[in-house]
Amino acid sequence: MTILPPRIHPLGRSLLAQADTVAGLLTRYGSPLHVVFPEIFAANVAAFRQLLAGSGLSYRICYAHKANQAQAFVRAALNEGISIDVASPGELAGALRAGFPPGRVEATGPKGRAFLATLSGAGVTLNVDNEWELSEIIRLARSRAWDGKRVPVLVRVSGFGGAPGRAPRRVSRFGVPAGCFAALIGPLSEARDMVDFRGLSFHLDSSEVGEKAQAVEECLALLEQCWTAGLAPHVLNIGGGFRQAFSADPAAFEAYTQALKRGLAGRGQPLTWDGNMLGYRYENGEIRGVPVFHKYGNAAPASSFLRELLEHPLPGHGGRTVARVLQETMIELWVEPGKGLADHAGLTLASVEFATPAPSGAFLVSLDISRDKICPADQEVMLDPVVIYRSPPPGPDARPAGVFFAGNLCLERDMVYSHLTFLDRVPGPGDIVAFVNTAGYQMDLSASAALLQRQPAKAVVRHGEAGFTTYADTAGPGEEAPSCSTTTSPS
Repeated sequence: MTILPPRIHPLGRSLLAQADTVAGLLTRYGSPLHVVFPEIFAANVAAFRQLLAGSGLSYRICYAHKANQAQAFVRAALNEGISIDVASPGELAGALRAGFPPGRVEATGPKGRAFLATLSGAGVTLNVDNEWELSEIIRLARSRAWDGKRVPVLVRVSGFGGAPGRAPRRVSRFGVPAGCFAALIGPLSEARDMVDFRGLSFHLDSSEVGEKAQAVEECLALLEQCWTAGLAPHVLNIGGGFRQAFSADPAAFEAYTQALKRGLAGRGQPLTWDGNMLGYRYENGEIRGVPVFHKYGNAAPASSFLRELLEHPLPGHGGRTVARVLQETMIELWVEPGKGLADHAGLTLASVEFATPAPSGAFLVSLDISRDKICPADQEVMLDPVVIYRSPPPGPDARPAGVFFAGNLCLERDMVYSHLTFLDRVPGPGDIVAFVNTAGYQMDLSASAALLQRQPAKAVVRHGEAGFTTYADTAGPGEEAPSCSTTTSPS
């Protein structure tokens, strides 16, 4: 019984169909375990590259490292010839250690004085987050022995959509507000012998094409101001935020969401643990608010979202598309997909510890993984996992049941899923639960060492003529271990 069926990549489906192989992975690397597929990552890169090459634009793809810490993905990005976006000294060190030349590295996010000192002379492109960062970069450039090399920078802009005298549609703690950008033109002009001002960037926490298109249009207007002032920026970095293709049945996701709301309003079966509202609120007889889960009904890949944006008309440019305007102005397009490149490139395995009846009549299934190692921040994951049954067959009274998945922390809040999942039967000790499509911002973003729990290992899985081969993510190229399974090919 699958109520919220996930879309599963053929490689992942082939692996999960081999119960002995999956059990062998847990025996070898321990449970819980993250599994990553660099081949799928590479295929996602190819989809972005094909789209951008077909658009006729000059472009750069930067893998957003923060989406996943797997070195296998960093090496895949290097081998595919794309760039990388780092947001910390640790990510920078990992990228350089993997072999990325500084010219293919971009540093984003808030950067303190020590990090800026490391970056300013390294040849890395700095995505300037605020006025202080720019002034510090200029100070550092002036203070060091002049070597004739300019520091390449982009300036991040935020606060789009605000009419004169009104607040912008979205306020962000990152980036220079669009209405204040003019104050940076002077410092950029004065420091042009030390700072190579390449262009602008933005990153919206939104998957709405219209909002991103508006940000593009406002950035184009700011670039024109720069050109008028004698500067020569030629890059527009539109960040990431590309959708993932989560669901195998968007209608099923919508039906579950409606049933969830009815339950929260007392008009149907309760579907959440202990009355958890999942971001909704009950007000004047109606369910309102914004849920703490993504639009898991999306079935379109990330590259299709980028295509939609490139084909979007810009009212201020006579209705010409984003792609056409960028072509006409000879602007190089940069994108920073993280989850878009990690889409379907990983899954997470956890063993069932035990199952007990819950007061609601459902069952509480305890796993050997905590919520923070599988869920992105405070978000609820609205996809059914795949259960690999290894426990003895159920008795004649076994029947489909609703279960809540609980974590292994000694904390009431550690519910892996706070919504009800419907299964063919209740899992027992020794069964394995596989959460699919977890590589993008689920494996690492909020993982903690609370209660001294171990961090899940990462196993790299590749498929060839002889079946699957695996090796630890910390292993270097050529250190792959022998296959621990199968000759079955993916369907």
